[in-house]
Amino acid sequence: MSILLILFMYAVWSSVFSLGKMALEVSPPLFLTAARMLLAGVLLLGFLALRNRPALSLSLKQLSLICLLALFGMYLTNACEFWSLQHLTVAKTCFIYSLCPFFSAFFSYLHFGERMTPRKWAGLFIGFGGIIPVLAQQKGSEELISTIPFLSWPELAMIGAAICTVYGWILMRVILKEKNHSTSPLTVNGTAMLIGGLMALGHSLLAEPWHPIPVAAASLGSFTQGILLMTLISNILCYNLYGFLLKRFTATFISFMGLLSPIFASLSSWALLGETLSPVIFLSTAVVSIGAWLVHSEELRQGYILQTERA
Repeated sequence: MSILLILFMYAVWSSVFSLGKMALEVSPPLFLTAARMLLAGVLLLGFLALRNRPALSLSLKQLSLICLLALFGMYLTNACEFWSLQHLTVAKTCFIYSLCPFFSAFFSYLHFGERMTPRKWAGLFIGFGGIIPVLAQQKGSEELISTIPFLSWPELAMIGAAICTVYGWILMRVILKEKNHSTSPLTVNGTAMLIGGLMALGHSLLAEPWHPIPVAAASLGSFTQGILLMTLISNILCYNLYGFLLKRFTATFISFMGLLSPIFASLSSWALLGETLSPVIFLSTAVVSIGAWLVHSEELRQGYILQTERA
């Protein structure tokens, strides 16, 4: 059932790239990041204040880690992502985010000593190879393949966003696994989003034009709708579901399953826009599933997933 939750999470989360692309047409990236994070933080912490006030309690160690999570996982991740998304296609964005499992394996080794075996490396490379045929059919993928050896600043920023994303989830797992102080993912996410939103707001005040805000009055309605949708899908649903799943799976395995995001994006365009669904989608899904099985079975053998479930 938990693996189905991972699939559901990425299926829903894949739509946020398109929503972000549309929101950037009426808002600069830093203000978009600030508005989204502040709204989500206020909603999550407000809910906890009304329903479970004791859950807001944090140790000093947790608060310091949450500040790091806010910096890397909320502020830098989204600021770099939205700035890059202004200049890159969604296909290229998905491709770069597919590097996340490799970064996750590295950080998990540093923080948790999770060993990468040949079987796990094989699973990662099989899954990575499985998404390439799907990306090759997306608009903009020809440019992606021809320019990837010569990275532009937007591409480097998106790689930075992927690294910050993974490091943020590693920090989240460290916080949730602290033995002396059990904490809800809602508390961690809400606090980190509020702090990260304030960081982005301060940066926006210094770097973006405010007249009186960075969104034109005529576009305020569409901006508000986009922010509400992105906040509901990503910050409220997916971020907290990810935190819940980190108690049952390793960050490496969950981020690996994100390789399915480009496939889910293609399925969404077929369902919502009536675009032709190629058999390549099913072939890629099968290949990625084989890689996922290799990684998952190896982590079961190593005991990492069972240890996470007991945490």
